[in-house]
Amino acid sequence: MSVTPFEFARAHNERFITELEQFLRIPSISTLSEYAEDVSRAAKWLENHLQAIGLQNVAVYSTDGHPIVYGEWCGVPEAPTLLFYGHYDVQPVDPLDQWHSPPFEPVVQEGKIFARGATDDKGQVFLVLKAIEAWLATKGALPCNVKLLLEGEEEIGSPNLPDFLRANTERLSCDAVLICDTAMAAEDVPSLVYGLRGLAYLELSVYGPRRDLHSGSYGGAVVNPANALAGIIAALHDEQGRVAVPGFYDDVVPLSEEERALLRMLPFDEEAFRTELGVDALGGEKGYTVVERIGARPTLDVNGMWSGFIGEGAKTVLPAVAHAKISMRLVPNQRADHIAHLVAQRIEQLAPTGVRVQVRLLHGADPVIIDRRSFAMEAAAQALEATFGRPAVWQREGGSIPVVTEFQRIFGVPVVLMGFGLHTDGAHSPNEHFHLKNFSRGIEAVVRFFAELSQRAALYAP
Repeated sequence: MSVTPFEFARAHNERFITELEQFLRIPSISTLSEYAEDVSRAAKWLENHLQAIGLQNVAVYSTDGHPIVYGEWCGVPEAPTLLFYGHYDVQPVDPLDQWHSPPFEPVVQEGKIFARGATDDKGQVFLVLKAIEAWLATKGALPCNVKLLLEGEEEIGSPNLPDFLRANTERLSCDAVLICDTAMAAEDVPSLVYGLRGLAYLELSVYGPRRDLHSGSYGGAVVNPANALAGIIAALHDEQGRVAVPGFYDDVVPLSEEERALLRMLPFDEEAFRTELGVDALGGEKGYTVVERIGARPTLDVNGMWSGFIGEGAKTVLPAVAHAKISMRLVPNQRADHIAHLVAQRIEQLAPTGVRVQVRLLHGADPVIIDRRSFAMEAAAQALEATFGRPAVWQREGGSIPVVTEFQRIFGVPVVLMGFGLHTDGAHSPNEHFHLKNFSRGIEAVVRFFAELSQRAALYAP
């Protein structure tokens, strides 16, 4: 009797984890130039692995930044073609002293694998590769055609990917796109994301005197850039937690009652959420639940501030300059460039006389809403229910995946956001990890999704 893809995946689970550990050991940090060779090494590792599991036309493409890895299996011309997108770059690891184990030396403990990139996104990319391997190793074919596009710049806003997509539209043509880079609503709760917030990320600098000054000799006579920065930031919210920037909410699409009902169905424990974060109280915009604030309302937050003397002990100095990183998470129909302009304009208005401000847009992405009723989403929902033994829930996620809007614009096909991480996995944080049971269930869900996609596409064919 022939072995099924599911049986193959279960029998080779230990090998899969060992291979994942090899992938995780490569410190492919895209934002730090000193790791550029490691990012290229990760691309080469993927190239070799795609060839080893039986994919065809595998290649590494150079860009003005980090490489893009491509592979395909297109053996059934009459079947639909799925484009899988993932990224192999990872976030920096600081603060390093908060890691329980070295971030690029994977450790398996209590059913989890700990390493930078474990859940975002190497572990989730790898489970798709293993689902492909399970089909090819047991059946010699996939039920649908699959193309893989794996980039090394997602964590820095995918600056070179749009040009690559436009230059390779024919090669990448597809009937649906799959992305596994999101989180489930809760443990054992299969989830499909139908909305992502956008992002506008600014760097604000406030300039005062031409040099740092003695606070005794000059204090009270000049405008302190650090004080000015604090005042500007404080004025960007009102007492209701709303962003106090004229025009900020003008294009926001209100949540419908249907959507609010869907979000209320999510298994979210607000008290457990607060406790896990270690805070006395939660904050945010009045009039909305925590789930709505996280996934479906726009925000403005300071991501970092620095100025003056921050070393040990005291130094009585008035700083010449103060800086802040500020990000806005956006919702439909806000546009990143427009919101960045509005916020920069408001900052200019708030700046007191005696200092000069400079605002730079570092990167941005527009928000996304996905059709929950597409044939691809129906296939994903069925695959998840069969794998987890319960229907999938629908959620809007607070993070951004910049390439989704590009896929929608360029290819005009349905996108599926089917992730297997958890919000508690520590993506972008010390001690990032991935639950190995979700790694295994993710493989089985993707195995089913390939078959379901082919069947659903036939039902929807004209």
